[in-house]
Amino acid sequence: MIQKTASNTTNGAFELNTGGHIPAIGFGTWKSKPEDAYISVKTALQVGYRHIDTAFNYGNEAEVGKAIKDSGVPRDEIFLTTKLWSTYHTRVAENLELSLQRLGVDYIDLYLVHWPVAMNPHGTPPMFPLLPDGTRDLQHDRHFAATWRDLEALQSTGKVRAIGVANFDVHNLEVLRKECTVTPAVNQVELHPYLQQRKLKKYCKERGIHVTAYSPLGSTDSPLKTEGVVKDIAAEHSCDPCAVLLAWALQSGHSVIPKSITPSRIKSNLQADSLTLSEEDTRKIDQLEKGQRYCNPPWGVTVFHDE
Repeated sequence: MIQKTASNTTNGAFELNTGGHIPAIGFGTWKSKPEDAYISVKTALQVGYRHIDTAFNYGNEAEVGKAIKDSGVPRDEIFLTTKLWSTYHTRVAENLELSLQRLGVDYIDLYLVHWPVAMNPHGTPPMFPLLPDGTRDLQHDRHFAATWRDLEALQSTGKVRAIGVANFDVHNLEVLRKECTVTPAVNQVELHPYLQQRKLKKYCKERGIHVTAYSPLGSTDSPLKTEGVVKDIAAEHSCDPCAVLLAWALQSGHSVIPKSITPSRIKSNLQADSLTLSEEDTRKIDQLEKGQRYCNPPWGVTVFHDE
């Protein structure tokens, strides 16, 4: 379900299983250096974005929080997402408090388990602990279902409005369904025309889990934006190819969090909100599927079971 909301007149919004709404077009900050995050988030809010996505391990929460404060946009008009890092699976409440402090806010609209993998909370280096052989130092006795139950407990604190997951496939979502009480409000995953996640999207739709796409334009070096089909559709609609890719996502039923540090690009990506692709346009983009995943860290355990 996509609709307009009073608090965000620029972008549409999807309804969550909590009864709340997530803006259709959000703004991502993955890999944004702190200073870039501040400038780009402030710009994004001032041109109309109302969903800002960050994470504890991005190292830019403080700058994102300052940008929110300096933007002039009221906090209650902003949907703010951050994520629990893998070295904090046994310290969920602590990680949330650290994020709240860095962001300078009283609550998070959406708090996600960043990866279904726990790492040694006392390892070295602290964010990405490694074993002597160079592999990830995992906390094998901590299952993500236990972590999820700790997130469930946060809902009574008033410090999170909704909880969800990121990088969960059907297999791991099934584990949560069987072992836990609360259904995730959101599953944030890599999703773009090269990786359309059809099985996962079907599963999530049937169970009321909203899907948000990160890297909706492919990776930094992805040729997706220069695909002939995409460029041709953009020419027909007199818009930027990125807007075509984002419109394809919105019409496919999931929200997006594109990232940019270029003001003109930040603004032009919002064109997707008013762009309507034809069935033929959508069919052509659908044919770009190639199972290309750009984000698949060497965890040392299986995260994506279908691959």
